[in-house]
Amino acid sequence: IAQAAEAVRNGFCVAGFLSYEAASGVDPVMTTHTAHDAVPRVWFGVYTAPERLTGLPPLEKGNEAMAESLGEWRSDTSPADYEAAIQRIKDYIYAGDTYQVNYTLRLHTSFRGDPYALFCRLVASQRSRCSVYIDTGDLAVCSASPELFFQRDGRRIVLRPMKGTAARGLTWVDDQSAAETLRHCAKNRAENVMIVDMIRNDVGRIADPGTVNPSALFEIETYPTVHQMVSTVTAQTDADLAQTLDALFPCASITGAPKVRTMQIIRELERSARGVYTGACGYWLPTGQARFNVAIRTVVVDRKAGTAECGVGGGIVWDSASRSEYAECFTKARFLTQPVIPDLLVLESLRYDPAVGWFLLDEHIDRAAHTAAYFGYPFDPVAMRQSLADAAAGHSGSTPLKVRWLLDADGRMHTEIAVLSGDEAPWDVAVALDACRHDEVFLFHKTTYRTVYEAALKRYPGCRDVILVNDQGYVTESCYANVVIDGGDGLLTPPLHCGLLAGTFRGDLLKRGEIREQAITPAMLYSARRIWLVNSVRQWISVRLQDSMSPDSFTFENSFKK
Repeated sequence: IAQAAEAVRNGFCVAGFLSYEAASGVDPVMTTHTAHDAVPRVWFGVYTAPERLTGLPPLEKGNEAMAESLGEWRSDTSPADYEAAIQRIKDYIYAGDTYQVNYTLRLHTSFRGDPYALFCRLVASQRSRCSVYIDTGDLAVCSASPELFFQRDGRRIVLRPMKGTAARGLTWVDDQSAAETLRHCAKNRAENVMIVDMIRNDVGRIADPGTVNPSALFEIETYPTVHQMVSTVTAQTDADLAQTLDALFPCASITGAPKVRTMQIIRELERSARGVYTGACGYWLPTGQARFNVAIRTVVVDRKAGTAECGVGGGIVWDSASRSEYAECFTKARFLTQPVIPDLLVLESLRYDPAVGWFLLDEHIDRAAHTAAYFGYPFDPVAMRQSLADAAAGHSGSTPLKVRWLLDADGRMHTEIAVLSGDEAPWDVAVALDACRHDEVFLFHKTTYRTVYEAALKRYPGCRDVILVNDQGYVTESCYANVVIDGGDGLLTPPLHCGLLAGTFRGDLLKRGEIREQAITPAMLYSARRIWLVNSVRQWISVRLQDSMSPDSFTFENSFKK
């Protein structure tokens, strides 16, 4: 660290990482496991000048798909061992040794391929603001961290600790509820403010008197898989790299409070060294600019061993429940398998009849707004109305139209128009078992990402549509519409939690009491008096089920019960 600081004073740029185990070198009273033999406690490269890029460098030719050469991720800590560790932490809290312990575990897998391709996938799927890729030759650090450790710009230093996590909801309504629950959660606020106080104390060691300011508390940031509670602390300082790290490292958000005693507890209870995980990655320039992340959401690839390691964990306090905390670890680990969706567009399909106008226009605009908000796309409802009006104005005939309205990640809109045929014959429809997961997020939002639907249609090329059955054995929807059956005691449609789109026409029928929600099994589907597909473009579509399976070939109890 001292050598890196000296290089900066001599006009060079430095970039690299500190492992969590570097803490014992920063201050011997901070106890850690012995560092991994393969992972340096500190690694910095020294450069004459930074090269500024407008995007990620391209992969080498032939390496585009090699990031997927990962084995199955396995935890080094069983649920029983985790529960025992949490109980031990609570014993320490009861004894007054600690208030909060950031307890973590390690995930391991085999790895073959290009680590940079893995990094590109993580960055594309996470959209993290503090991502770092460092290649030492033997090791590759692929950090898609959302957490800023500190940023220097001249004399101003900014720190943004994260403490408090909630899994994202599948629907827009559930997602908003999850964010608001996190925002007002007393437990998460207490943990967050505890860490902010520690950060204020740490930065106060190098700050000008009276300049330490908690400028924003309990803000919620949204990422593809989680919501995070974030606070901001600012100060003024002249401290150099070595002085800054001496005061701040490791970040309080990944240790607990009080720092020194809590790190001793971490050393006792965690099963292995953390390595780069929960350390810091970043750069320091001779101009006084610097930026380091807290190395969470970070995969370290060991080329020689052919392995990859990732840490996950969370803050444990007196009222923490071991099962929910263990589950939260794997919520945080979802970033490892989050798919990259290239050029995802928000989509709405609307019916326009020159004689009567748009069908359920307000409902389509509301749904588009919710989908755009869920994926973080800019959206203007007035502009959507205008783009649709322009599309309608360009049509001079009297035939009803299907209008596809699309929105990209930059807020640009365009429309596609097709004339609706008057074909009212029943659709030939197949039934696809185990065609989707009930918790597949893209089933709940209308977008151009249609992998599940395209796969089902490919299985039954002779059918016009396919009705999907989820992993729990329940009917969800078809590839183009919602499902309604006459069950003998009324018209039924699957509930949203089975994994389906909240169709605008479906919503209108529910509001008017013409249909009601009920879970539907394939057996109910085949015994129904009548089956329809419903959407706002064609409204009621009669269905003729094909012999994709026999109604006697399954029962819910023996085929689908998990």
